[in-house]
Amino acid sequence: MAAEKQSIFSYILIGLAVLAVFIGLPVLFFTYFGAGDVHGQGRVALIPIDGVIMTSSGSSFGESYVGSDDVVSYIEDAASDPTIDMIMLEINSPGGSAVASDEIASAVLKVDKPVVAVIREAGASGGYWVASSADYVIANKMSITGSIGVISSYLEFSGLMEQYGVRYEQLTAGEYKDMGTPYRALTYEEKNKMTSKLDRVHEFFIQEVAKNRNMTLEAVRELATGEFYLGVEAKELGLVDELGGQDEAEKYLKTRGNYSSITYEVYQRDPSFFDILSGVVTHMSMSVGKGIISGMTESSQSVRADLR
Repeated sequence: MAAEKQSIFSYILIGLAVLAVFIGLPVLFFTYFGAGDVHGQGRVALIPIDGVIMTSSGSSFGESYVGSDDVVSYIEDAASDPTIDMIMLEINSPGGSAVASDEIASAVLKVDKPVVAVIREAGASGGYWVASSADYVIANKMSITGSIGVISSYLEFSGLMEQYGVRYEQLTAGEYKDMGTPYRALTYEEKNKMTSKLDRVHEFFIQEVAKNRNMTLEAVRELATGEFYLGVEAKELGLVDELGGQDEAEKYLKTRGNYSSITYEVYQRDPSFFDILSGVVTHMSMSVGKGIISGMTESSQSVRADLR
């Protein structure tokens, strides 16, 4: 009797094992051959780059700064998070610090996951440097794109001081230590020195864009006049891959990751009360008495030493 019970128990175990095999094989097939991914959901880290690119975030006189320290941290966190499949950079920036732009672009190039950049109103100068480092670049057809150039400028008060009888006395250790002071004009030699330094930064910019976009140095140099291009022109010149916005970026990411849907996790710094107040003032100033031409001029050029 005991032998019969043991035999029946053995048959039951064998039956369960066979059933498990028949149930498990389809699951293994769909898992290993990707059929499960087709109906899966991709998780995308959405990282806004909104405002002037500097090394630290903040705002001043109604102008917001996005810090490379924050953005690089977000990129590294998303790259190391196993639940994040892809990264989307939402760019709306006229440019900024050459160092900060290079820091963000370098962080993007280290990411092993797909990265797409979406240029909304502006991805110019440093903003374009960052965008070019992505695997795929999408821009609105009317966006301000490119502006591959470097600017350095400052106010100079020597004429006003002379008018009011104010003299500037310099005490320096080093012939060029006060080069660029607003209290006297640059000498011819100093202007040449400053221009040569800007030319070197410009060359770095050109080299990075050429490498990132798989273009020749000669082709990029022809475009690197500092001129900004509309998104539609940038597409024709090879500076962007597609015209559109987040919808087109989502289609690209779905295809790239073989997903049926996308969910987003936004990486951004919580705004302070001053940031919110500054944003209100900026919105008011941009909405009263300023047309599209003045807006584009202010976005593409500024009295700063940076990539704008």
